[in-house]
Amino acid sequence: MITSKYKRVLIKLSGEALSGESGFGIDFVVVEDIVKQLKKLRESNIDVCIVIGAGNFWRGRQNTEMDRTTADHMGMLATVINCLALQDALERDGIPTRVQTALTITRIAEPYIMRKALKHISEGKIVIFGCGTGNPYFTTDTAAALRAAEMHADVILLAKNIDGIYDSDPRKNPNAKKLKSISYKEILALGLSVIDSTATTLCMENNIPIIAFGLKEANSIVRAISGENFGTLVGI
Repeated sequence: MITSKYKRVLIKLSGEALSGESGFGIDFVVVEDIVKQLKKLRESNIDVCIVIGAGNFWRGRQNTEMDRTTADHMGMLATVINCLALQDALERDGIPTRVQTALTITRIAEPYIMRKALKHISEGKIVIFGCGTGNPYFTTDTAAALRAAEMHADVILLAKNIDGIYDSDPRKNPNAKKLKSISYKEILALGLSVIDSTATTLCMENNIPIIAFGLKEANSIVRAISGENFGTLVGI
């Protein structure tokens, strides 16, 4: 049983983190580990909803020749692949799950309806949100902040392939320092790219804390929600 002050969480899974060491596609060993941890959350009566990125298949900025709206729509569709893979793994382990998409694809998923999603969550289902916000020029980080506000989540768990937030990009600066905590305003002032400015502002305005951590670390989701000194806490 997990002890946590958070009763409803939104987990933002980056596509890159789902790809494991390969950097592309879906590593099903990673997916199975996520499922085991999500099962522990549900057994502890913690409500769970999820937003997934698509960086393991497509990033809208990777082709500068392409129209931005077209590229972003391709990214939205790529998130659905990740959503369906996670849904399948969860349901094979007996965890009731629904995928809702911001773009209408009714043959494979429900369209996003806020009250229907809230009803699913209240019934103990895990709800996975695909296609970001459904609009170009908005990232899946912004979608996570928006859905967290709409679902009345107590916290966003930001699971990436980096183990927290640093004062500069650790991939470019070997002397970058990991931060235990940081405010929304500091993220904006420093221009840190761990989460985009629109998502940061939305969380700040709605007082939604964020815990940023590395997904590949052992039992990372459970550790993040259990109040362990783990990753980086973003708040006021």
